[in-house]
Amino acid sequence: MASSASTTHHHAKMSILNRRFVVVGLIVLLSFAVFSEAEASYGAYKVEVINEFPHDPEAYTQGLLYAENDTLFESTGLYGRSSVRKVALLNGKNRYLLKHKVCHLGPKRNLLLLAPQVEIVHEMQASDFGEGLALLGESLFQLTWLQDTGFIYDRYNFSKFKKFTHHMQDGWGLATDGKVLFGSDGTSTLYKIDPKTMKVIRKQVVKSQGHEVRYLNELEYVKDEVWSNVYGTDCIARISPKDGTVIGWILLQSLREDLKSRGYKYFEVLNGIAWDRDGDRIFVTGKLWPKIFEIKLLPLPPNAPLIGEIINLCIPKSFNLGNLEG
Repeated sequence: MASSASTTHHHAKMSILNRRFVVVGLIVLLSFAVFSEAEASYGAYKVEVINEFPHDPEAYTQGLLYAENDTLFESTGLYGRSSVRKVALLNGKNRYLLKHKVCHLGPKRNLLLLAPQVEIVHEMQASDFGEGLALLGESLFQLTWLQDTGFIYDRYNFSKFKKFTHHMQDGWGLATDGKVLFGSDGTSTLYKIDPKTMKVIRKQVVKSQGHEVRYLNELEYVKDEVWSNVYGTDCIARISPKDGTVIGWILLQSLREDLKSRGYKYFEVLNGIAWDRDGDRIFVTGKLWPKIFEIKLLPLPPNAPLIGEIINLCIPKSFNLGNLEG
């Protein structure tokens, strides 16, 4: 009887172990399946320029968004030069008309003749450094650098504004899906923010295939993704707002090379993404860039040499954040 009981106990024990091995095996298989799915959806893109438009070469672009009827809202930075502005995407036909319209707006506005596509400007106090910008309903939300404060403007009358306080470490980028705000502060954290209270609803660390992506900068919400400039690079990260995973990279090194080839020298980093939801158009620019580019994404094949360089091109090494402006 003892031998029979021992055998029965042994079989029961083996049965439990076998079930455990099966469960562990299933978990491992599922993990590989999830990883493979993420890998399959991960992509890299180069860009084709569809159109280009003049951009104020003295605008230190910090936030950019598409409004409607070929107009943009833009936030610019630098102390003593920060602003919120409404900008027309000009072609050859309407540039002349707007230039002469600006001439009649007063001596101060004559300065805008170098960039006649700027329609309306609100100049900020010299102590404020403008940062990210988002349009939610009839309100423009703007962040400021090195402060936990920002401003909410009436989109039709920039002189009507109020101040708010946020709970990020700093103010860099801002975007919206029409319901909530998404914010960045120069770290690898993507914030989801309640626009009524400006309290943080959720924080996610953004990673690309296991690599933490720091220096998230200007943001734009595009087709259920959050797109982010990465400070110091010519790359845009396509981020899933569900978990902070980078699901793709847009490589824009060709735009910088194009500007250099045309003799432009005094421009800085890529910064500024705007999505025309109705027309499904993407516009990009940068700090002190003389052009706004409308771009089309072109998928890179999996064996493209640039894909192997994404970590070096798009994920910068550590900076001293004290010397950076988003």
